[in-house]
Amino acid sequence: MARTHTWLIKSEPKKYPWSQLVKDGLTRCDGVRDFEARNNLRAMAVGDLGLFYHSNEGKEVVGVAQVTREHYQDPTTEEDWSCVDVAPLLPLVKPVTLVDIKARKGLAKMRMLTHNRLSVTPVTAPELRVILAMAETELPA
Repeated sequence: MARTHTWLIKSEPKKYPWSQLVKDGLTRCDGVRDFEARNNLRAMAVGDLGLFYHSNEGKEVVGVAQVTREHYQDPTTEEDWSCVDVAPLLPLVKPVTLVDIKARKGLAKMRMLTHNRLSVTPVTAPELRVILAMAETELPA
């Protein structure tokens, strides 16, 4: 399965932490109520990666998830919102904090920084390489 895109997926650790995703083995990314973030969900494909980011508390990338089901109707609403399913792929050896991301010159244009209110944002291949290097983590072959 070719990995074509990477995304940053925000989750509040009080509501749904990385540890719960690991325990559950799969979750639905739902409740997104922003059109740009919804469109990002709709652009996700099976096999895409998601940097799992603890927002509000912690403010750090803690793991890598993988999209297992492409967008479908968000069952938490009857309006035109979408969700996707993701599974944990691997935890980061060293979480990468928002402070560290902001301090890294090569990440200054990262979408999560320029559009910080969005819960789902694209991550470029160079940004992914930098984040993984900072995390001292390698993706499985």
